[in-house]
Amino acid sequence: MKFSSKLLSAILIVQCAFVFAKSEADMIFYGGDIVTMNKSQATAEAVAVQGGKIIKVGSLTKLKALQGQSTKLINLNGQTLMPGLVEPHVHIIGTAFSEEIFLNLSNFTMPHDTLDSLVAKLTAYSKNFKDGEWINAFGVDPSRTEPFMSELTADILDKVSTTKPIFVMNQSMHIAYVNHKALEMAGLTDSSPDPKGGKLLRDSKGRLTGVVYESPAFYLFLDKMPQPTQEVVEQAVAKVGQRLVSKGVTTSAEITVGGYLGVDKEYALFNAMTQSGKLPVRVRGYMYSNAYPTTNNKYKPGQGDDTFKLIGVKIVADGSNQGLTGAMIKPYDYPAGTSNTGTLNFTEQELYDLAKPRFDEGWQLSVHSNGDRSIEQTLNVFARLVTKPSDAKTRLRIEHFTVATETQIAKAAKLGVVPGFTIGHTDYWGEAFHNHLIGPERADRIDPSASLIKKGMHFAYHSDSPVSPIHPLKYASEGAARLWQVTPQKVLNPSQKISINNSLKAITIDAAYQLKMDDKIGSIQEGKYADFAIVNQNPMKTDAYKIRDIEVNETWVNGKQVFKK
Repeated sequence: MKFSSKLLSAILIVQCAFVFAKSEADMIFYGGDIVTMNKSQATAEAVAVQGGKIIKVGSLTKLKALQGQSTKLINLNGQTLMPGLVEPHVHIIGTAFSEEIFLNLSNFTMPHDTLDSLVAKLTAYSKNFKDGEWINAFGVDPSRTEPFMSELTADILDKVSTTKPIFVMNQSMHIAYVNHKALEMAGLTDSSPDPKGGKLLRDSKGRLTGVVYESPAFYLFLDKMPQPTQEVVEQAVAKVGQRLVSKGVTTSAEITVGGYLGVDKEYALFNAMTQSGKLPVRVRGYMYSNAYPTTNNKYKPGQGDDTFKLIGVKIVADGSNQGLTGAMIKPYDYPAGTSNTGTLNFTEQELYDLAKPRFDEGWQLSVHSNGDRSIEQTLNVFARLVTKPSDAKTRLRIEHFTVATETQIAKAAKLGVVPGFTIGHTDYWGEAFHNHLIGPERADRIDPSASLIKKGMHFAYHSDSPVSPIHPLKYASEGAARLWQVTPQKVLNPSQKISINNSLKAITIDAAYQLKMDDKIGSIQEGKYADFAIVNQNPMKTDAYKIRDIEVNETWVNGKQVFKK
């Protein structure tokens, strides 16, 4: 077929116009520092965005060539542009319940609460309820309560009410406290057996104290409570979403899909709320192993898209170190003379039997292991799963990895493990760990960031919200400074402090790596999503401890502004 010269010219004109249109940027950011977190191009003058993705990073002069009539020029006016921050371990629905639906008693400021002040807050709140109605609260932490390690037993909670059942979740989410009315409504007596995987604490005479451990025991009470309406849950989740973007977060994990409402309801909720923008962050979901469907023909690894996708399964192998339930090799230091070494939720074979089918199905495994004994158990299981080089590339996760030994770090590196640290352990609980709970030697091993860097490992920082507050820039500050909160402030093991650049990696590109999204987010790089945090100071030019004071002024997801201060 032959084209006439006029027709050929027309075709060329259309093609050129199409190419020009495609090369025109939707927006160009300039006028401030740009921290890319791309090691091959650490800084830039400008960033061009088209169709929700980054198309060019470089000098303003070169990027001006992409300016068209409809291109928006966004002057940072001296602010700093960063990649959107990544939160790889959050209980979004858990935070919605704990901080929006329940009474939130969390206190991360000084001074600490007292037992009397907690009782007073609960008593005031209880006036909103009738006899027989459940009173739910969250955020009590004996290690941050005066007198030190004071607990809300059933006897103490009876001072609040003997006619209204009370359920108070510990800040760690591994312990809860109930009054005698709650025990009665749950049908529990002193002779009731412990549920498998949970524990009902008893005194020296065998009487229930009202202190309960782990989710199987919690469900004995939660199953007796009326569920909030779908509307209430969605409103609470939307508030958590706003909290995330207000801190610069553009991608978050939901680390226990199914833990509160069951997998079907929570999957549907996340899918709907992310697609509609009511939850304005990208979400990567990990199904809670206790909620994993007995017969699963519905959910597959990688199901979904870059707005919401299921990628993993979360297993909880031990408890909380500040709650004295994390599984340790040697006994805790508190109380003096104790033989308590914490609690393993499984034998090694049970953990393997739980993990192996999910690993074979292709799920990314995420195992909560706080204490060194639990970490050892989890690594032993991972070593049985990783039988060929490709297995080590599955990015097996150990959550918290809190009190790891150097030998365990070396083993984790060999297995390709990507640990995640609740780095707030060094800050909010550093003094308690060091001076009271586990002693200086073990406290110095907490969140060993520098040791992992020496092994060339990827690792991420997270909040484990609602366990600690969502605030990635503060995590970076904590990793680089390691100052504990209680006065007189001290550095928890100076040898584990890391550079600001490395601490920022733990909330951007390495956190993205942990979520298997480092090819799409985590750095300002051509071809990646236009997910940004605009902050009032450049963290690379800020004192490590003061990075926590940097303010997020804007957050952008997919080239769209989702938060403006």
